[in-house]
Amino acid sequence: MKQADGFTRFAGRVAHYVGRPAVFALACLSVIAWALIGPFVGFSDVWQLTINTGTTIVTFLVVFLIQNTQNRDAAAVQIKLDELLRATAEAHNSLLNLEELSEDDIEKFRQRYIRLATMAREKGVPELEEEAEEAAKDIAKA
Repeated sequence: MKQADGFTRFAGRVAHYVGRPAVFALACLSVIAWALIGPFVGFSDVWQLTINTGTTIVTFLVVFLIQNTQNRDAAAVQIKLDELLRATAEAHNSLLNLEELSEDDIEKFRQRYIRLATMAREKGVPELEEEAEEAAKDIAKA
């Protein structure tokens, strides 16, 4: 298989390190240091602009890097779930690639499964096999 490109590896590393407790502590210490310097510089406009600009730039850049990582992770999880559905004999293949459907279609699936879960709690699982099959067929037709 092909290795991830440079940006993907970079984004993954940044997302990993940004989420570490030590980086959070460093960010907190930076804000505390900035606040402590305030009285010595007379709480000047430059002093305020420093923290505002720094945090805005860092936030702006890190959001895109983390989003890239989250998108890749979500796609990988969806593929893994699709494979589990495909490989499970009792699973309904109509659920494969569900994330690509419209919001309305996804809501129809969700409502069916909510109904099945409610019935399972009331009746017990064995009585629901026929209902589950019927629901899957109805959903697949939709």
